[in-house]
Formats: sequence, C-alpha cells, structure tokens
Amino acid sequence: MSVTARAFWVSSPGTGEIREVVVPDPAEDEVLVRSSWSGVSRGTETLVFRGGVPESQHAAMRAPFQEGDFPAPVKYGYLNVGVVEKGPAALVGRTVFCLYPHQTRYVVPASAVTVVPDSVPAARAVLAGTVETAVNALWDAAPLVGDRIAVVGGGMVGCSVAALLARFPGVRVQVVDADPARAKVAEALGVDFALPEDARDGLDLVVHASATEQGLARSLELLSAEGTVIELSWYGDQKVSLPLGEDFHSRRLVIRSSQVGTVSPGGRAGRTYADRLALALELLADPALDALVTGDSAFEELPEVMPKLASGEIPALCHRVRYEQERLT
Repeated sequence: MSVTARAFWVSSPGTGEIREVVVPDPAEDEVLVRSSWSGVSRGTETLVFRGGVPESQHAAMRAPFQEGDFPAPVKYGYLNVGVVEKGPAALVGRTVFCLYPHQTRYVVPASAVTVVPDSVPAARAVLAGTVETAVNALWDAAPLVGDRIAVVGGGMVGCSVAALLARFPGVRVQVVDADPARAKVAEALGVDFALPEDARDGLDLVVHASATEQGLARSLELLSAEGTVIELSWYGDQKVSLPLGEDFHSRRLVIRSSQVGTVSPGGRAGRTYADRLALALELLADPALDALVTGDSAFEELPEVMPKLASGEIPALCHRVRYEQERLT
C-alpha cells in the first residue's frame, strides 16, 4: 500500500516549494525509509538552487535519486539519514545513510542504503557524503608523514578535509579562509587557521576548496617548488583565470582535479563506492566533526531557508534539516 510523503523541490531558479508525493510499498529488494535528518551541501545545492549548473554538466551533475531536470523544476540533494520502516529483516529499525534528496519518506533499493555505525549519532551522519568527498580527495592527494599542507577554503568540504588531515602523523595543517569566523571551526578540528594574506607558504600540498579564482591563485602562491594543488572546487558556470605565466613552469607546480563521482585510483585497489562511504561513516565517530554543523531548521522551513543559504544571509557549513517523527498509519 502506497503512502504520502513530502519532498522539497526547486520549482524555478531561486525558488523552492514542498510537494506531496506518493511513495509506493517497497518491493522485496527495497526499503522504505523515514527521514530523521538531511543536510544541505551548501556549495553544490545552493548552486543548483540558483540555477547555476552549466548545460554541459546537466548529466554529470545529476544526483543518484534526483527527479526533474536542471535548471528546474528539480528535486535535488544527497545527504539523508533515516530509519528503515519496511524491508529486509536485517535492516528494519536500523539507522541508515542514503544519497537521497530532502523528503520525509522514500523507497530505494536496499543496496542504496548504508547502515550508520552505533558509534555515530544520526544527526552527525548527515556529514557522510561530504566526508566521503574528503576521503576521495586525500586518496588523490596522497599526503606524506611530515607534509606541510594548507586547505584553502574553510567551507564544508574544506573543513572535512582538514579534519581528516589532522589525524596524519607529523602533518602541519592550516585552514586558510577570508572569513575570520572560520578560526573557531579550525580550532575545534585541531588545525591552525590563517587569513589569506597571513598564510604560511613553502608548502608541499594545498587542497583548494574555496570555489574562487582568488583562492586558487593564492593556493599556487603558497606552494614550494614541485608542490601540488588538489582542486576540489566546483565552479558551475563561472569562468576562472589563473596566473600560469610568471613562475608556474619554472617551479614545476601541479594542479590536479579531484571529485567524488569516481573512486580515486589512489585508493587501495578494488575499493568500491560502498567501501568508501562505509569508511566515511566510520570516521564520523569523531565528535570533533560536529563543528561542521552550523545550524538546523525544520523540513517545512526549507522554502524560506534555501534562499537565505544561497545568498549568504545564513552563513553555514552544513545546514541540517530535521524531520518530524511521524508514523505510518
């Protein structure tokens, strides 16, 4: 028997609404999940909300359970934590993470959910998708013991990378951001902080996640000879200019892209998407990562909240969405 749920849709660029949707009864190999929390990935989701996905990237940018097409109307999102209400006995009652948009209930294949470890609170587990991006970035970056590293851009992805780098032995990590308020987050994660003009240079590695051409240019300036920038930013339809003259070639600098759509070849051979996500959830046992959650609101408030997140009126790393604990009737 189908049930009625509610979902958040971008109805037109810059405008959102909540729609009623019909959720079917799960088939034998599916699960019905009741959402407990979801997270707004501020960089990507606000870009989608503004209608900023380039036409050439419409296919590449599709979320796993997206409905509709860019620019709108579209149901988009990928940070959802809920409880399995129906499905295989081993999953019923378990808290799971799924790459699903903001919706009160949904049905997906059982293979699409990952059980949240008992050591990870459900409210923190919404960070799993972003920590997974950070895991992939560090597989690409392959930092060494004792490396001197900066993360330029102290947003949700950048701070997730910094949090993982803080665990590497002998590594000195600095978050570089134009917003001095990010200093508190860096402190909570156990790493240093600097404004762009005060950042340390002579670095072996810079992870860039500010999504600005100024941030990428500064990342190159901070490197020592033969250093590498790992580029994590998604610029959407923005064009970026870089100073690739000057001493870029004489210092033999490297810019390498990283993105979560494929498993980095730097990961151990044979690792799958599922392995990477399970690892991200294990890493979320660290309570320091709570510093990445900077606010929350009720699901019903999303049409009013998303424009404020997109404009910066609500400053945020991960903005969390809470759901009423309604039951099936």
